[in-house]
Amino acid sequence: MERTAAASSPGTRHASRPPGRTLLLLAWTIAALAAGVCGAWGYARAGGGPGEVARDVLVGWTYAAAGLVGWWRRPANGTGRLMLAEGLTWFAGNLQGFGQPLLVGLGAWGEALNLAVLGHLLLAFPEGRVTARRERFVAGAGYALVLVGGLVRAMLYDPAGASAADSTYLLCDGCRRNALLVVRDPGLFTAVDLCYRWAGALLTLCIVVLLAARWRLSSPAYRRLLLPSGVPLALVAAFVGWEVVHLLAPGLLRGTELLPVLLSDAAQAAVPVAFLAGLLRTRLRRAVVGNLVIAAGPAPTAHRLQAVLREVLGDPVLRLGLPSGRAGPPYVDPDGRPLRVPARAGGAGTDGTARAGASSDVAVTAVGPATAPAAVLVHDRALCDDPGLMASVAASVALCLHNTRLVRDAGRSTARTRALQARLLRAADEERRRLERMLHDGAQARLVFALMTLSRAAGRPGGEPLLRAAVVEAERTLRTALAELRDLAHGLHPAVLTRGGLGPAVDALAEQASVPVVVMAEPGRLPALAETTAYYVICEALTNAAKHARARAVTVETRRQGDRLVVLVTDDGVGGAGLPAGSGLRKLADRVAAMGGVLRVDSPAGGGTRVRAELPCG
Repeated sequence: MERTAAASSPGTRHASRPPGRTLLLLAWTIAALAAGVCGAWGYARAGGGPGEVARDVLVGWTYAAAGLVGWWRRPANGTGRLMLAEGLTWFAGNLQGFGQPLLVGLGAWGEALNLAVLGHLLLAFPEGRVTARRERFVAGAGYALVLVGGLVRAMLYDPAGASAADSTYLLCDGCRRNALLVVRDPGLFTAVDLCYRWAGALLTLCIVVLLAARWRLSSPAYRRLLLPSGVPLALVAAFVGWEVVHLLAPGLLRGTELLPVLLSDAAQAAVPVAFLAGLLRTRLRRAVVGNLVIAAGPAPTAHRLQAVLREVLGDPVLRLGLPSGRAGPPYVDPDGRPLRVPARAGGAGTDGTARAGASSDVAVTAVGPATAPAAVLVHDRALCDDPGLMASVAASVALCLHNTRLVRDAGRSTARTRALQARLLRAADEERRRLERMLHDGAQARLVFALMTLSRAAGRPGGEPLLRAAVVEAERTLRTALAELRDLAHGLHPAVLTRGGLGPAVDALAEQASVPVVVMAEPGRLPALAETTAYYVICEALTNAAKHARARAVTVETRRQGDRLVVLVTDDGVGGAGLPAGSGLRKLADRVAAMGGVLRVDSPAGGGTRVRAELPCG
């Protein structure tokens, strides 16, 4: 039989086993036993040997038994029910062995139904439910292919025709009539059967691609849960390859038709046992919480956290409630709308989980202390079958919310720090301007007046030679002091920068530089702090170009880009410059960063130096 293997997964732990569930499981156990007995009878009537019949029953009952145990131990996880369905549908094709025309037709129709169930089982592993839209589409397409395509195929299937010899695993002398047969056309049946097989192979490849993508995006803990699915995936790939070779070159594998059947049945008898062991041994909440933390990120928004919770827990209607902080509803959803939180019956346990009333389909999980939760989760009450799962999820949500608050507070603190630094820089700049004005209008003016007085005294005729010489010496000293004072005032804050702005100030620097400087400056005034910082960046860059870089030419460019002032100083020197601690450029870089800008130095050895500063000027 060309059948592939499936996977099971851990689910949530049961809290209790009500009598109704026990009776239901007992009924399904009887149904699985009856299906196996009927399947064995049909297979034996069709000519199956004792070994073939035993192998067939072993595989079907193993799936059914594993599914029943998984359903018993993890009632909230759908994996057990899917494994049980796989065990029951395993025997559907054996209906052909009874020889009754209707049963022959139904057996031919549902011969591949177990493959659709297996695909569903693989996609639902390990949570027991298919949540992603693409996965739901592929699983639904598998069932549609069997229900629609299988029916069309059965309506063309003539057990007595020669073309049917390679179209089913079950042929017998008494299975010569098909009650669903409508058209006897061997050529048409062969074409439809070929399309049916290729469609199944395509859906199988889609399942493999989806599972591989899930593996790539999963956390390490989640991947450990997915490891058992590697066995059915390998079988799927092997059988798809065998099917493709069989369809493209039927003669190449002649005589080996029984090999994939034996390998398939032997492997599948062990697969459900391995998955059942994993279902009972592994704790799903570790992988779920790992996926939650990884997918949410270090500081998720409320919308992102709610979306991740819905995806990871498989609950599309889960809602995250945050404290409103105002009068009215105590909680709001991520959009700020009031969130109606159902009354929590029975209080909250130590894990912070509380259920709604017994008649309700939703439950409430408190995130944080039950008396003053930081948030609440309104979700499907089926998730409460594993209290440890929701306790771990609540702890992870609390961690995500705490990280988000820390990042937000850090951002606010950084903004406050930068604002304080900018105010200090502005205050220092204003103080330099005040000192420059005081020196210019006070001490410098008095020195000029004294110098003029001495000049008049030295020019009077008839004075004593010694007195005249003293006056000349005093005049020389005053001129030196006046020059030094002007340099000091210029160093504090250049007057040309205050009067004309950055463009004229840079032109003045270019005229005084010891190397040729080309200036390209946009006209117009800018905020005083931006102009001053840009001026000192250009001063330092020109000084380094002349003293250290041995440059032959320098280009200075200033332009405004939106709310940023861009300053570029480029030279053709020896390069190798940087931002060592204590250097002038390092101090300027700190000053630029304090006002919210950035300064970069690009100086490859032998390739010149390029200093770029971006300053806020909005």
